[in-house]
Amino acid sequence: MNILFLHGLESKLSAPKRAILETYGTVIAPDLDYKSNPNMIQMLYDEYHSQDINAIIGSSMGGFAAFHLANNMGICALLYNPALPYRNAVEQIIPATLPINNSAFIRIVLGAQDDVIKAKDNLNYFAQHSNPTTDYTITIKKELAHQIPVKIFEQETKAFFDEIC
Repeated sequence: MNILFLHGLESKLSAPKRAILETYGTVIAPDLDYKSNPNMIQMLYDEYHSQDINAIIGSSMGGFAAFHLANNMGICALLYNPALPYRNAVEQIIPATLPINNSAFIRIVLGAQDDVIKAKDNLNYFAQHSNPTTDYTITIKKELAHQIPVKIFEQETKAFFDEIC
């Protein structure tokens, strides 16, 4: 299995989280600069659409990109506190010319204590932008803030792969 991991705005995939993901497959984790490239989704699509990617995992701004990329490529996705309702701070263009192949399954993990990306704003976004061909699992963790502790990452990643495998 090939897993595409998209990090957040000013973060990278940590070694402990990479080790967790590597128990499920080969991890591809590109170094992304969202601030200098407003066409990140198009760039990622061009780079990976013809590769054998089986799952996309993204956190925060990476969750934003992962959501759209998963729906362009028809791949299951796991999103941690995705920055879907917030597009003003860092411009990211959603390409209108890419195919829509709706993901079959998207698991979303939201933090009730997240003061960067509020859970209620993501819930409103999904209420307005969900599609009838995708199964969604949305989990709100009462103790979770914006950063994803390794223990929660491990639990939610396992739950995701248990659901898609």
